[in-house]
Amino acid sequence: MAATWSADDVREPEPPATWDAIVVGAGPGGLACAIAAADAGARVLLLEKADDVGGALHFSGGHLSAGGFSAQYERGIEDDPERHLADIRRISRGTAREDLTRVSLAEQPAVLEWLLAAGFAIDPATPRIVHGHEPYLTPRTVHASAVPGGPAILAVLRPLLAAHQAAGRIDLRCGVRITDLLTAPPTSGARAGNGPATGAQDGDGRVTGVVAEDGTRWRAGAVVLATGGFGFAPELFAELEGAPLTTSAAPTSTGDGLLMGRRAGAAVQGTGRYIPTFGGLPPEGDDPRVDWTHRPQLVAVERPPWEIYVDPRGRRWIAEDEPSIDRKERALTTIERMTFWMVFDERALRESYPIVHGWSAAELAERCGRRRGVHRAGDLGGLAELAGIDREGLLETVARYNGFVAGGRDPDFGRRHLPAPIAEPPYYAIENHPVTLITFAGLDVDTRSRVRRADGQIIPGLYAVGEVIGSAAVNGNAFCSGMCLTPAMAFGRLVGRDLAGRRGIRR
Repeated sequence: MAATWSADDVREPEPPATWDAIVVGAGPGGLACAIAAADAGARVLLLEKADDVGGALHFSGGHLSAGGFSAQYERGIEDDPERHLADIRRISRGTAREDLTRVSLAEQPAVLEWLLAAGFAIDPATPRIVHGHEPYLTPRTVHASAVPGGPAILAVLRPLLAAHQAAGRIDLRCGVRITDLLTAPPTSGARAGNGPATGAQDGDGRVTGVVAEDGTRWRAGAVVLATGGFGFAPELFAELEGAPLTTSAAPTSTGDGLLMGRRAGAAVQGTGRYIPTFGGLPPEGDDPRVDWTHRPQLVAVERPPWEIYVDPRGRRWIAEDEPSIDRKERALTTIERMTFWMVFDERALRESYPIVHGWSAAELAERCGRRRGVHRAGDLGGLAELAGIDREGLLETVARYNGFVAGGRDPDFGRRHLPAPIAEPPYYAIENHPVTLITFAGLDVDTRSRVRRADGQIIPGLYAVGEVIGSAAVNGNAFCSGMCLTPAMAFGRLVGRDLAGRRGIRR
């Protein structure tokens, strides 16, 4: 049901709005957009529902990528946007939107140079090839020396923002939740799109401003939605991604911009592209956030596994030493609840390190029975009961696997790393869930980041950048290193410059 507003329902801002643009969301995309617009002379109202700016940067490892920038040249790495695009095509199996990907990749080297010039210090071991997702063929991913790297990026953006605040070019308001757009239905013909017009109407079919939770209205020549994804919105996630939600997303990632855009008639792109990150410890209590600091080490090229992976029936479902994390992620979507257990014995705990990032063998053992999803038992049957795995299935699977170790060959899945049988008690099981790093569906936009209706027509005055357009736009049905934060800032800068150059023009 669309919202309805009367004169008694709203509080107009004082003094009347004189901004060239309103940016909703002060995460990486929104900050880059506001700063770029202000750099070019525009006046921007930047609204953030959290008490501080940063959005996803507070929860991000801060990986950035580009093809052809100074840190690569300094290390003799030959690269350019076309090679970057070729890697994305290969990893995503051609499922990313090539028009948007090309626009982003062309700007990404400039994003890196902008951050470096502003004082962003990258880890001296980068650019590098990252193996946490399907790897590029060329080293082009950078991150900060500090861990995690997202806050290091934010530390560089804060002074740029503060300078524009001091000069009066950016008016930042934190703790302001925007719930609706000021808009109206088209002036002629039937309404296009996939949702009704909001009741907060301004009369001519274009977006002219926003409405806050308390009814306050702000108006400007354009509105940019940079509100992030919906990885902290279980109902919306179930609707659009159709998968169980275990998340590492920011608590502010509740899909506000996507919902507002849909009510204004925007189409949604990227549905059916969901893929989870491969495994993480289950959350505790009612919090859906995964413990990303203490995550199981599941990248075979970094740690050859001693354990086996079993599903709820106790059955193996992939070669645990499969080098392609992408293949593992896709296989994970085929098993029940996308939940599996790493099963191993005392010898593996002693000789295979680290099984969980940040825990020594003693620390892992100490958490058994105390931390949800971490179990130990003196026999495999008892382990199955504690973990919630089918007992007979697990006993049969371990016996079969141990036979493969003795014979030096795995005819079921072709595993090559067979270091030892699972035979030395006590036995361990670590529960793993699919982890949502990013959400793939989002508002449909054209190559200028203008939001579109289902018929392809733009919604005048409305733009979207960052995860609110869906990560499938430039990742397709895959994870491509550095292709979350960097595109958000790339599109943000492009829109900011575009809006500054078009001040006073009805778009």
